[in-house]
Amino acid sequence: MNDDILNAIETRLGLSRRSFMQFCAAMAATMGLPKGADAAIANAIASSTRPPVIWLHFQECTGCTESMLRAEHPALDKLILEIISLDYHETLFAGAGHQAEAARKASMAANKGKYVLVVEGAIPMKDGGIYCKVGGHTALDLVKECAADAAAVIAIGSCAAWGGMPSSAPNPTGAVGVDEIIKDKPVVNIPGCPPSPYNFLSTVVHYLTFGKLPELDGKGRPKFAYGRIIHENCERRPHFDAGRFAQEFGDEGHRLGYCLYKLGCKGPETFANCPSILFNDIGSGSWPVGTGHPCIGCSEKGIGFTKPIHSLAEPVYITPPESYARIVEEQGQGITLASGATMAVIGGLAVGAGAKFAANLGKKKPEDSSIGKE
Repeated sequence: MNDDILNAIETRLGLSRRSFMQFCAAMAATMGLPKGADAAIANAIASSTRPPVIWLHFQECTGCTESMLRAEHPALDKLILEIISLDYHETLFAGAGHQAEAARKASMAANKGKYVLVVEGAIPMKDGGIYCKVGGHTALDLVKECAADAAAVIAIGSCAAWGGMPSSAPNPTGAVGVDEIIKDKPVVNIPGCPPSPYNFLSTVVHYLTFGKLPELDGKGRPKFAYGRIIHENCERRPHFDAGRFAQEFGDEGHRLGYCLYKLGCKGPETFANCPSILFNDIGSGSWPVGTGHPCIGCSEKGIGFTKPIHSLAEPVYITPPESYARIVEEQGQGITLASGATMAVIGGLAVGAGAKFAANLGKKKPEDSSIGKE
């Protein structure tokens, strides 16, 4: 990349060229792209027209937007003013009412087939979708209208990805995820409550760089973010492998940072990259397990908001050891009388069994005495 482009980037984004290239390298690493992809990302951001984004809100708590507000590289102002063109977003919009709806329709008409649709929140289906309306239109009608001419559809957060908390039993509004409604084009699901903003940013940057969505798994999730279970990269994994578990909140094992599997951690059955990229750029204390609470599996349908928080997980492919070490193992203590007596009994039984076996070697059973006789 030549100096003119880098100088333009410094002016446009307010970032030093070093910080900009670090951002591009981080995006490439997050997506697991090969060497040289950071340069492609840099060129795409520097030279491409900002993709217009229509961001809809339905049944949700706005937590996904709140997560985006706390992104640091890039910060939200750089993201929406310099990397994407956020043409409609009910929470961040200055306008309201008819003015806001007019802006949405104008952007959709001007960018037909080019805009990215982002949906935050579940869509209620029961009773014709009357349980969520914006501007007099149901969420069901709005998502169909906006998705029709969208170049890409991204469902951000568990609510939009598969129904999330609104779809919890008994699901009185019939809440579902976006891909239950949009069937004629792929929907990228970025579940989590909330998801890391960098999973969303990386997806947008991938689309901007390569003109296509990242590789998805069978549930429509980007493989770069949801290809491994949380447990694989958890900072407490070594304790799991060693059989060291917190038995209850506040016990010594809990205070020492032992594995939270026995307290109901769903990390062994939940696919996400939470322990790898964390949240809000403040270190390990920014995700549940880092603060001492079990993962609740919020990104996984059928686990988050479905299984009891403290019920044991069903590990996908990593199981706990057969035997567990004690929370505190005394050091330097010789064999005790009790344990010595126990070992003596066990040893005596073994010796006795061995002697009995040896004594029986070569002996014939009475019923075998006729063997070899005519």
